[in-house]
Amino acid sequence: MPDHRAMDLTNDRPVYVIGAGPGGLAAAAALRERGVRAVVLEKSESVGASWRGHYDRLHLHTTRRLSGLPGLAMPRKFGRWVSRDNVIRYLEKYAEFHELELVTGVEVSRIERAGSDWVLHASGGRRLSGRAVVVATGYNHTPRLPDWPGRDAYPGELLHASAYRDPAPYAGKDVLVVGVGNTGAEIAVDLVEGGASRVRLAIRTVPHIVRRSTAGWPAQRTGILVRRLPVRMVDKAGGLLARVAVPDLSAHGLPRPDTGLYSRVGQGAIPVQDVGLIDAIRAGRVEPVAAVESFDGDKVVLADGSRLSPDTVIAATGYCRALEPLVGHLGVLDERGRPVVHGGRSARETPGLYFTGFTNPISGMFREMALDARKIARALAS
Repeated sequence: MPDHRAMDLTNDRPVYVIGAGPGGLAAAAALRERGVRAVVLEKSESVGASWRGHYDRLHLHTTRRLSGLPGLAMPRKFGRWVSRDNVIRYLEKYAEFHELELVTGVEVSRIERAGSDWVLHASGGRRLSGRAVVVATGYNHTPRLPDWPGRDAYPGELLHASAYRDPAPYAGKDVLVVGVGNTGAEIAVDLVEGGASRVRLAIRTVPHIVRRSTAGWPAQRTGILVRRLPVRMVDKAGGLLARVAVPDLSAHGLPRPDTGLYSRVGQGAIPVQDVGLIDAIRAGRVEPVAAVESFDGDKVVLADGSRLSPDTVIAATGYCRALEPLVGHLGVLDERGRPVVHGGRSARETPGLYFTGFTNPISGMFREMALDARKIARALAS
């Protein structure tokens, strides 16, 4: 625990951390450890709000040992691949263990520079002033549903994956899952195992599929080892490994990707970790189909011209960071709305403004947020 006698002048000018997910809690704990007062502001009523909204079968794709946040390991009883519910329990315990100063029900709408301070405009007309701000509002902030032509007139059931919880409502139904990231792949398998009569998976870009673990060696450790190697080298090695570890599914409608794994990571596309998708496709229980182009009445029109009539369409089409209202006026976002700096660095024009949790590295998001937290704390305590 920190020595509270070492607290500096931040009692009246705290560091505000926006968001009580893993990134925000980790940053606050690391700051507190260094004697810097950190106040966490969370718009919901509890920590880990985004995790509470995820589907029931979700597990971390990174190992328990490599997913702990600063100052508190994940309990061994959680197993190697930690479930959604246990992640929530861990975040609750983490905030309690570190005695974090957490204020819930407060949403920050805009951040502005005011001299050497930062002013936060928050719900209820609040204006909060602090010496620094850590933005940790989350990678999965606002569901993104493509504006497909004809979408609004579609009479069938259409939902974003953020609204999916479990397969029970879809037992006996024909379901089209759109998007083959980790979420879409896992929901497709969940539907099959939960009794859906037919499951098709609409794919725009063929994904790289990796085994979550091979002979006890987790894919995450490989991701950590190769992070700083040349992209072409990792692409070549990844291609060779895939041909050994992952069967060719071309005959089932899913060819091997024609671009390198690590090149894709640089574009923001993380490999799909296999949690049953390979076997489901080989068995014909999940059918890959072309990407969705539009809706025409009660039909879903695909890129190859085929038309489907599923009972339900589940769009696993990702999320937006939605940072523009908060910091878009500060010139700290790139053309895709992502922070231009993250971790322990601030932009020269915005000293004291930090971001964490807005990358999706193959080395594991929890691990990177833990590293970011220590870097931010070190920068602010110096």
